[in-house]
Amino acid sequence: MRRLVLCSLLLLMALRLEAGWQSIGNADSYVVRGGNTVILKATGATVEVSLLSDHVARVRCIPPSPSGKLPPDVSHAVIPARWPAPATEFADAPGALTLTTPALRVTITKKPVRITITDSTGRVLTQDHPDKGMAWTAGATASVRVWQSMPPDAHYYGLGEKSGTLDKRNSAVTMWNSDIPAYGSTTDPLYQSIPFFMAVDGGKAHGVFFDNTYWSSFDMGKESRDQYAFGAEGGELNYYVIAGPAPRTVIERFTALVGRMPLPPRWALGYQQCRWSYAPDTRVREIARGFRSRSMPCDVIYLDIDYMEGYRVFTWSAKNFPAPQQLLRDLTADGFHVAVILDPGIKADSTYAAFTTGLAGKHFLTYPDGRVFYGDVWPGRCAFPDFSSEGGRRWWGDQMEDLVRSGVRGFWNDMNEPSVFNVPTKTVDLNVIHNDGGLRTPHSRNHNVYGMQMTRASYEGALRHNPAERPFVLTRASYAGGQRYSAGWTGDNVSSWEHLSLALTMCLNWGLSGQPFCGSDIGGFIGYPSGELFARWMQLGVFTPLMRAHSVINEKNKEPWEYGEAFTAINRASLQLRYRLLPYMYNVMAEASATGLPAMRPLLLEYPSDGRFLQESSSFLFGRDILVAPVLTADARSREVRFPHGTWYDLWTGVPVTGGRDTTVAAPLERIPLYVREGAILPSQQVMQHTGEQPIDPLTLTVYPLRANGTSTQSYYEDDGISFDFQKGVLLRRTHAQQRIGPRLIIDIGAAEGSYLPPTRTLAIRIVDADKPPTAVHINGTVVGQLAAVPVPGVAGWAYDASAREITVRCTDARTAQRIEIDHD
Repeated sequence: MRRLVLCSLLLLMALRLEAGWQSIGNADSYVVRGGNTVILKATGATVEVSLLSDHVARVRCIPPSPSGKLPPDVSHAVIPARWPAPATEFADAPGALTLTTPALRVTITKKPVRITITDSTGRVLTQDHPDKGMAWTAGATASVRVWQSMPPDAHYYGLGEKSGTLDKRNSAVTMWNSDIPAYGSTTDPLYQSIPFFMAVDGGKAHGVFFDNTYWSSFDMGKESRDQYAFGAEGGELNYYVIAGPAPRTVIERFTALVGRMPLPPRWALGYQQCRWSYAPDTRVREIARGFRSRSMPCDVIYLDIDYMEGYRVFTWSAKNFPAPQQLLRDLTADGFHVAVILDPGIKADSTYAAFTTGLAGKHFLTYPDGRVFYGDVWPGRCAFPDFSSEGGRRWWGDQMEDLVRSGVRGFWNDMNEPSVFNVPTKTVDLNVIHNDGGLRTPHSRNHNVYGMQMTRASYEGALRHNPAERPFVLTRASYAGGQRYSAGWTGDNVSSWEHLSLALTMCLNWGLSGQPFCGSDIGGFIGYPSGELFARWMQLGVFTPLMRAHSVINEKNKEPWEYGEAFTAINRASLQLRYRLLPYMYNVMAEASATGLPAMRPLLLEYPSDGRFLQESSSFLFGRDILVAPVLTADARSREVRFPHGTWYDLWTGVPVTGGRDTTVAAPLERIPLYVREGAILPSQQVMQHTGEQPIDPLTLTVYPLRANGTSTQSYYEDDGISFDFQKGVLLRRTHAQQRIGPRLIIDIGAAEGSYLPPTRTLAIRIVDADKPPTAVHINGTVVGQLAAVPVPGVAGWAYDASAREITVRCTDARTAQRIEIDHD
């Protein structure tokens, strides 16, 4: 019933959008502003076209207004910045205006107004459809839309958290944050809205970001095969066109526009265990002992709504958690970080401090006449904070202080679409007023950013009360740019093989939409998985940035040891693999923080010219170097892998595989197929029970050797994993290289940059696919000998494992540059 009501609401909105369109007509006049912006008047509308940089164009179409005033130019997504005006050439040619930079050309025809944007080669990026173009509907709240021509061979990706196929061509999607549990492959919309897509055509890409927070929709050729359209039921037509041509470049430029994920604390990349609910406190301690006693690594335990007193957020249940500070101290001492759920609904209770202070400070949403909006959620009748107000966000952060002081380190923002029980729309009334930075606008404008602004309040609150540590916030609802404040997960999924596949596709979509820190509820939130399904989901989870298991209330236990001894061993091995690879994963996340590139990368992102990957979503790259091919079907013990060109090494065996073709590979139950790019140098560490258990020692660099003469380089990054000192240069960065010269392999360890000093440790350099021992090994020009069976700390040398076909060279991890030369006759 809940889904039916929402679908009916969305259908009514869609029908409204089909009627009464006024298409933009001829240009009446124009002015040029700042050399890089043209403002036109046409059919009563205002059209503003700007070149923000050499590679980014912006188009605004503001429908006619009874007041004749233009709306404020504000955005929840775009980072306020002074764009340095690019060197732009303006021309008023017969019939058209043009704006040109070295990388872009915007052509605006005058009769009627139609906009075409091309790159420096003349390749069309976007082109208004000649019959429709930009349009709006009349009324107090005008709808806006644009129709654009669609090339026959273009493919479309991104659009945020969507459960359908990776390629969005021939589909239609909606942006309206919605609480939809047990969704399916065709359910739309879901919890988050990111109105950005990337087009790939002939191996070249560009992006389009429609920055409108009202209910919006995208028709990517479903209605007509020669055009796509997007628009919203309010606000203005406001979109950005981002040139590539490489897909990687598009993502980098889009995230430069809307912001990037801050570097997370290293512990947040460890395994996370959740359930609705772990209560009372004795059960939490039991779960913690369960991990440690079974040598199953874990860093985070979550507390769901039953830690609260009567579901009142920011409180502790006197019955279930009589001594929360002691519990948190004990868990912290055992290497666990505790994350608690925070829901936005504040129970209307005159004895409850959060309610009384929120009411007194006017921090709750109200109707236009000033009455507080109330809605039912878990605690009953609730008020809802106005996170669009700076004062409201600070008040929310104030409420978090006791939790932070008690030792809580993670904040899980849920129900923040926002979800409201017992009303047909399942959300806040659309006419309720938000402060919206002083603009006082309706919920219809603020709905899709409510969750994002809640995460902003939670992130800022955690940071204010614990400024020495990087916050960790996880959210169910958000908007474009939300990665600045939080990670995301795919919501209330189901224990099924279909949802295992959906988890992968949804995370890939997210990564292409600017959100790299994502994951799913491992094993499925609703229902109970078989041991095989849980094990396969854990194997995929190793390679999702957020590795978190979760379960609905009143379901059988789903911890990784609950499926019998055989599956316990398999799940332990998956956890150990995650922790061994944490140095590599941390490097990938550091790159995501710096560039916006996703950790989980569809193969088309790195290989856009290979048409085999345009529809490929059953395998992916983690970072640049690891090809992950999860098993997504029951009873499968092999699967087909679509290899990119080049050589790929089996991560488990070191055996090389020739790329450029589809190959069936073994996939035994205990092992996920994994392959590493030729030329990669992968950092790893010893297995730990939690990320802070011990320093890395040894730091292992596994070399996947070049098979022909050449050179390959790899960057390495490290810091303390918790503080912001890296922003002051307290970090370690170096560049490693390998060079093949005939039978000789040279490995260069670059000199350390930055002032971070890890504890003294051994550097172990492991070379795979070595069919015989070396004839000589030199370190910095000095010959070193073969090591004893049990290496002596501090003694440099080499060893050869004939069964594994591996050479390992050990030396001290010095800050100076080191060269290792391995010779074969």
